[in-house]
Amino acid sequence: MIFKKKSKVAVNADKKLSHIAFIMDGNGRWAKKRGMPREYGHVKGAENFQRVVRHCGDIGINTVTVYAFSTENWNRPENEVAQLMKLLYQYIDSAVRELEKNEIRFIFLGGKEKLSPELRERMEELERLSEKYSLTLNIALNYGGRDEIVHACNSLIKEGKTEVTEQDISSHLYTKQSPDPDLVVRTGGDFRISNFLLWQSAYAEYYFTKTLWPDLDSKEIDAIVENFCTRHRRFGGL
Repeated sequence: MIFKKKSKVAVNADKKLSHIAFIMDGNGRWAKKRGMPREYGHVKGAENFQRVVRHCGDIGINTVTVYAFSTENWNRPENEVAQLMKLLYQYIDSAVRELEKNEIRFIFLGGKEKLSPELRERMEELERLSEKYSLTLNIALNYGGRDEIVHACNSLIKEGKTEVTEQDISSHLYTKQSPDPDLVVRTGGDFRISNFLLWQSAYAEYYFTKTLWPDLDSKEIDAIVENFCTRHRRFGGL
């Protein structure tokens, strides 16, 4: 199960926050602290991913984006990459089975060319079956912010564009079907954005927590959202 829309919103009642994005960092370190292999951390991180996304939907956030696998993650050990792909297969199968119950629209962000044909087929099937729903979960897979901007520009060139506007680029990004994120949360204690949503997060608020991804719980998410709601977003103005 992922998440369902509830009639009452506990934390996000003022609707300031419609799109939250997560850099899910710290799975490997979480496992290492427990004397376990990094792959075990990814399993626990995948379990927590479902809890986190469910809670975001419960408190009224309409769009959630998660950084699942970057263009640079292919450089990780082969067994770790294989485990991540296996978890993705399992997750997609589960999402298809529970689609009518959860009512979530799934969108995969990133280039699909490096993924196996079978995995691409499953991803595209899930996107097609879920496109009628309004609550959106974006899963960034084989995704990089710079790569995304290059992809958008090349698409515009192929269309014959000789000059482009900001709107042209925005409409050719992988995220073109979602609003820009209001808040980007990074777990794991590092203070960097790691090539994530570079264009879209120009005016997003950021929140960094030392909590490792498998330990991020609903109580901390509520505190993060409450912190966000105290901020004054000026978007370059006063």
